[in-house]
Amino acid sequence: MSTFKKIYDVVCKIPKGKVATYGQVARLAGNPRWARVVGYALHNNPAPGIIPCHRVVNREGRVAESFAFGGGDMQREMLEQEGIVFEKDGHIDLDKYTWK
Repeated sequence: MSTFKKIYDVVCKIPKGKVATYGQVARLAGNPRWARVVGYALHNNPAPGIIPCHRVVNREGRVAESFAFGGGDMQREMLEQEGIVFEKDGHIDLDKYTWK
């Protein structure tokens, strides 16, 4: 199985209303050093709307400014539509919203 396929399989398991960090996805996909590779894979998402890339945030609970499907505002909007609340400074409370 390819690295990207492993990453997409993990991302597809993140439930609605939850997020995972790039590092968390990397660990679950088989290599904790793949955090940047996770970013590359998500940027090349072959199935937007099926593979929920918008549910992956950085280790500070922030969205990607260069979110592949319309910028950080689009990612934030998609997460808010799933019930995720952002703090005043723009980050997500990872203790509350991280997929476990």
